[in-house]
Amino acid sequence: MRPHVELIQEDDYIWHGAELVAGEGRASERRLSVDEEDGSSSLRIDFHTDWGRGPGVHHANTEYYVLEGSMTYGGRSIGKGGYVHAPKGVPTEAITFAEGTRILHYREFGDAGFDLGAARWDNAREEIIVIDSDAMRWDAVPNPGPMPGLFIKYLHVDPVTGFYTRLVHAQEGWADHRLAHHPCYEEAYTVQGHMEYNFGTLDLGTYFFRPARVKHGHFTTMEGGATWLLRSDGELHNWYTQNEWVRWGGEAVNYGPNGGRMRWSQSTHDLASRPTWRSERDLEDLAAAWRFQHEQGQPDDEYVQHGMGTDKSLIAIAKAMDAARLQGGHGDHDHSHDHGHSHDHGHSHGPGHDHDWGTDPRDLEHPDERTDAHAHNWGRGRSWKPGDAIPAPIVSSIPVRSRSRGRWDGDGM
Repeated sequence: MRPHVELIQEDDYIWHGAELVAGEGRASERRLSVDEEDGSSSLRIDFHTDWGRGPGVHHANTEYYVLEGSMTYGGRSIGKGGYVHAPKGVPTEAITFAEGTRILHYREFGDAGFDLGAARWDNAREEIIVIDSDAMRWDAVPNPGPMPGLFIKYLHVDPVTGFYTRLVHAQEGWADHRLAHHPCYEEAYTVQGHMEYNFGTLDLGTYFFRPARVKHGHFTTMEGGATWLLRSDGELHNWYTQNEWVRWGGEAVNYGPNGGRMRWSQSTHDLASRPTWRSERDLEDLAAAWRFQHEQGQPDDEYVQHGMGTDKSLIAIAKAMDAARLQGGHGDHDHSHDHGHSHDHGHSHGPGHDHDWGTDPRDLEHPDERTDAHAHNWGRGRSWKPGDAIPAPIVSSIPVRSRSRGRWDGDGM
């Protein structure tokens, strides 16, 4: 599986000789993310000379996107925004890149192999796609999140798996105050603009790879908007979370005062208790997102910056203790909770103990996840359709992060 990568600036990666089999010319690559199991890779490539390769067949579903310079495919020359999708096993025509060209290059479900002059594989499907994306118009995203302002250009959609590649633009002031997770992985490279979110700054050359079901969110788009080339290995459904909190802790064995034992506990609320990194403009944009939801008659809560107001994890713990006591969860022993203070949190226990704890998280996993060939990889996308149980999110608090762009301050997960 690919690691969880959040907001690595491409300048933080080292250069390698580009693995472009059967081509002629010199090029270097930065490996944005790599799947060690099947060879899938997301790469940034610079061509130091003219480079070319003759007709043949790729071993992986392969994509080329021109950031700067020019590409020629089958005699057709395309500049910035040029895009080619070549399914594995489908014969391609000759392709060349001019000296100085910079591209994004993706290989999926296969390695870098290329067979010159090979015939079409028996199990190959789909056909070659060649697009000048700069000539395409932007369409409004059907479901833009909590407010309008997202636009899209579809480059490729797999009709069988739902895997799709698209350009997405968020206009200045677009924000999403909720956390989301998806049934598919999601990766993006920033090709224009500036956005802030809970793992750092998205600006030109910033990249992330997020496995399926990993929580993320709290986006605000800055001056000039922001544009990404974004890919997912299936249809992207948004499952939202509000009033989020996480608490973790443990018992130290060999550290603490004088090296002795100690217990510690921390919540996301604690991590953001220092002065917020978000600007007044950020907070105004996040507030505009939930206000728009209210205007549309949608159930939504106000956004509250972590480190401000009540620590929700403590309230949840107190509610759980109350519920356990009211439901006789202590067995036949006498265990008094006389702590000298009241658990008056403004909630009612009413008839039938009206706690809304939701479904047991174990029941929200797809039933085949613990038995299929990819049971070891919770971050692998699974097909999902409306009406299916929504799988529980994966909390990934320690992704690979950039020295210059990544951060962590507890503002969501």
